[in-house]
Amino acid sequence: MSKLWGGRFAAATNTLVHQFNASIPFDVRLYDEDISGSIAWAKGLIEAEVLSHGEAQQIINGLEQVRGEFAGGTFQFSPQDEDIHSAVERRLTEIVGSVGGKLHTGRSRNDQVATDFRLWVMRACEQVESHLNGLQQAMVDNAEANLALPMPGYTHLQHAQPVTWGHWMLSHFWPLVRDVERFSQLADRASVLPLGSAALAGTAYPIDRQALAGLLGFKRISQNSLDAVSDRDFAADFLYAAAVLGVHLSRLSEQLVLFNSAEFAFITLDDGYSTGSSLMPQKKNPDTLELTRGKSGRLIGNLMGLLVTLKGLPSSYDKDLQEDKEPVLDTFDNLCVVLPVMQGLINTLRLRPEKMAAQLEPSLLATDLADYLVKREVPFREAHHIVGRVVRLTESTGVELTALSLESLQSISDRFGEDVSSLLGVNASLASRTVTGGTALPALQEQLKAARLAMTGESTGENVA
Repeated sequence: MSKLWGGRFAAATNTLVHQFNASIPFDVRLYDEDISGSIAWAKGLIEAEVLSHGEAQQIINGLEQVRGEFAGGTFQFSPQDEDIHSAVERRLTEIVGSVGGKLHTGRSRNDQVATDFRLWVMRACEQVESHLNGLQQAMVDNAEANLALPMPGYTHLQHAQPVTWGHWMLSHFWPLVRDVERFSQLADRASVLPLGSAALAGTAYPIDRQALAGLLGFKRISQNSLDAVSDRDFAADFLYAAAVLGVHLSRLSEQLVLFNSAEFAFITLDDGYSTGSSLMPQKKNPDTLELTRGKSGRLIGNLMGLLVTLKGLPSSYDKDLQEDKEPVLDTFDNLCVVLPVMQGLINTLRLRPEKMAAQLEPSLLATDLADYLVKREVPFREAHHIVGRVVRLTESTGVELTALSLESLQSISDRFGEDVSSLLGVNASLASRTVTGGTALPALQEQLKAARLAMTGESTGENVA
């Protein structure tokens, strides 16, 4: 079979140019979407009086046979196949004969590939969301099991205030809620049917595009044929959503790498999610987390690559758009490994409460000391300054904050009373933060409840846009 476009050419395509031009090595993954689109188009051609019911049924039966060959791994490619569209049409014609040549009436590979790719991305979003839900479940379960376990909280990687492990774990859960929201919104935005736009000016046949949209599961049809065949916003949106997800996973991984180090020793990774050293027998490396952290660079790079490809394109379809699929496919494939791996790692994570407790040093309570003064009608800025002097005193004397005598405290401010020592403690600090999103146990329990509601898609009151 000659090229689909070979009629005006007197010479065959250079072999190297054919290889350079061909997209079949990667767009073969769109075979199911391509066949579904072709079946819908065949049904549309009946109403347009291009195909009889018998011809359309013959073509549909042939397409289903081709689909079965792909699904069963028996499809035989020809060296002349340029892309998934030409491969399917070539095989269809072998099965049903010349009537197969009627299928492409009024259609271009331009609107065909745009339709296929949108369908694929819509389905990919559902799969990514499913993997995200699995990781979210692991994180919520882990948070619930350790909801009130005290640990130091950090800003600038410096000891800041006491928090709990459950609170910390949920701090990485909520970004994933926003990720799910982004993929869900993306699937909705991608649900616009380009089919019927033809090459650039719209089909010349009276195709019912709304009916096509219904057959293929699209919510809307495109309004401009030039835009429809060149629009790859949905692909860029997919890569953006994935890149932000990669950043969230990288931040989680980075802190778990730190917590797993000997200097922190807050956690121990399961052997199944660690690797060793070829030289140092004692090593147990967090390679799973490091690879997850590293993958974020790849996901960001895929987004940047597509945006640079798109930025200089003129109107309508250009061959540059063939570069849209590989970064999306690569990103999807990586997410489908990273997310389940991270789910398993979180599910098997072992905590070391005694190591966390050893780091709950009294200086973490400095803010609570300032709050104590504020409750005794000292303006906060003045209280902040007073406690800063108290901290300097602890550093110069080597006496911990909670061990300072009342006399020492009152040497700095007479606003300290005899009750100050009884109010300073990790548990008191945690319990004092009762606001929504705080560290008090009732607030943590409400947060956990909200997290479980978020996984069902119900509103939690948090802005997840």
